[in-house]
This record gives sequence, C-alpha cells and structure tokens, in this order.
Amino acid sequence: MNMAATECLLQMFEEKHELEDYQSGVPRWCTGCGDNAILTAVQRLCRNEDLRPEKTVFVSGIGCSSRFPHYMKTYGFHGIHGRALPIAEGIKMARPDLTVFVNTGDGDCCSIGAAHWIHAIRYNMNLTVLLHDNQIYGLTKMQASPTSPLGTKSNTTPKGSYLDALNPLTVTLGVQNVSFVAQAVDWIPESLYDVISAAYHHKGLSFVRIVQRCPEWLPKMHDTAMHDPARVLLLNHERGLRVSPAMSKIYKNQVTHDPLNIDRAREIASSIDPIPVGILYRNPDVPCYEEVRHAGSVRTTEMISKGLGAELDKVTVWPQGSEAPLRTA
Repeated sequence: MNMAATECLLQMFEEKHELEDYQSGVPRWCTGCGDNAILTAVQRLCRNEDLRPEKTVFVSGIGCSSRFPHYMKTYGFHGIHGRALPIAEGIKMARPDLTVFVNTGDGDCCSIGAAHWIHAIRYNMNLTVLLHDNQIYGLTKMQASPTSPLGTKSNTTPKGSYLDALNPLTVTLGVQNVSFVAQAVDWIPESLYDVISAAYHHKGLSFVRIVQRCPEWLPKMHDTAMHDPARVLLLNHERGLRVSPAMSKIYKNQVTHDPLNIDRAREIASSIDPIPVGILYRNPDVPCYEEVRHAGSVRTTEMISKGLGAELDKVTVWPQGSEAPLRTA
C-alpha cells in the first residue's frame, strides 16, 4: 500500500483523542522534576491539536529528559547521546508528513550534541525541539553541564565550575537560518503550554529552551524566581504571545517585544535575571530544508528494497566466480 492509499485509509476513521490516549507508563522522574510539567504540557497539546498517535514521533538522546518517548503513546526513538537531532532530521526527510518532536537535555544538546544542534538550526527542518535545561547532568549523578552557572559545585567541579554558563538562546539566535526561538519555565504551566503550542504551529525548526528544576541535585537553584514573580519577564506581543488577565495579576513584569526584531531578541536573550519567558524570535519566511530538497517523494516497497540492496552490494564480498545482482534503485 503506497503513502497516498494509507493516508486515505487513515482519514476514513476520524477520532477524537483524549489525554489518556497519549499517556504511556508511569514516569520515573523524581517528584518535583520539571520533566513532569513538560510531559503534561505536551500531552495537553497532542490532545488539543488531536494529533494522531500513529503520525506523531518523539525523538530523544540520553539523559533524564530523554526518557520522554517512553511516556508518550506515539512512535518514539530513544537515540544515543547527543544524536537526537540527526535522527529526527532523517525521519523528517523520509516522512515529512509526520509530526516530529525532539526532547533533549542541556548536556545532550549543548555538549556532545553541539555540532548537530548548530547545523539543525541552519537546516531549519520542520521540527519542534524542546531543550530541557536543568543546568546539571542529572542521570549520571551531578556533573557540571555547559549551562551550569559559574561556581556550581558538582562531582566534576567540587570547588565550583570555572566558566560562565553557555546561553542556549544567544547561541541559537546567532546561527544562520534561525527561524523560531522561545523560552519557558516549568513552574508556570500556562506560559509553558502557550510557548510549546506556538512552537508546534511554527513551520520550521522551533527551538524552545525550558528552564526546569532538578529537585535531586540543584534543589534551590530556581527558588527565588519561583517565589518572586518580579524575577520573571513576560514577553507580550500580538505576533508573539498575549498574556492573559489572570497571569497579568501575578506577573506584572512584562515587556512588549516584537519577535520579528532579532537584534532586540538577542538583547533580551542575554538576560539571566529576570528570566525572559515567551517568544523571542519568529521568522516564518525561512525555507525548510526538506522542502528545498523535495523530501518524502512516494517510494514503493520495491524501490526501497532495491535501494537498500544496491547500497549493501557495495560492501558485500561475493563468492569467487559469482557476480553481484544487477539492481536499479
């Protein structure tokens, strides 16, 4: 059955999905971990957008955040350390009709996966990338990560980290072809959902840095910002996100920011205190790589088989006197 026939068959069965349709297993994250809030927001998004589980994919690397695909009742790929983005790009090139999310951590993305991160921004494929940034290596028991603040004491920096933290927002905003950059915090559910929703609706690579808590290794890291609304700066604009009246009663520290202004976005991204929350930059006119390369052309099972066979023939040692089969991919 080719792709068109499969799509027609799927469209014959219109279903309304409930939140439970996207829940798989009981999360094993620590109580109070920000990953739990992110999972809830994403499952809400899937339900509200009625995303088909069989047409949705979650890709991750290694780390606490990268257990995400295990808790989504969709397709998923738990990759190796730092390689979530190239895996997701391969999926999107082969099947641009799928909705693809990437869940990665500050170590997974910003350290071993840094080269893939930079080039993924440049390629601008239609992916929703969620950076779970708890500013520490959590799964491997408290080593300093690239985003750990100066002076962070950890198992690898017992006297405190020596370097200023890498800022994922300013780095991303400095890459050619960047098209969407936003920031959220795990302890404000409304803005967390709104930012992820806006990222999903953007056509191109949406990069969302989520400042999250790690109750096990850095339990007091964000206490001040959590308990003092003035330490959070909400970005408000008609081309960005509108802050609700209920939110405005609590978070009065707001600024009108046009997300088309990349220079102002870079300036805001440099702020550590207060923490900017909202859409920093959005440019819908940046071309997507999969469209430039005309990805996802319909391929029959026979075409795929011939193509794989032709590639494997290149490295096959044939018995003496026999010849490789003639293939046309």
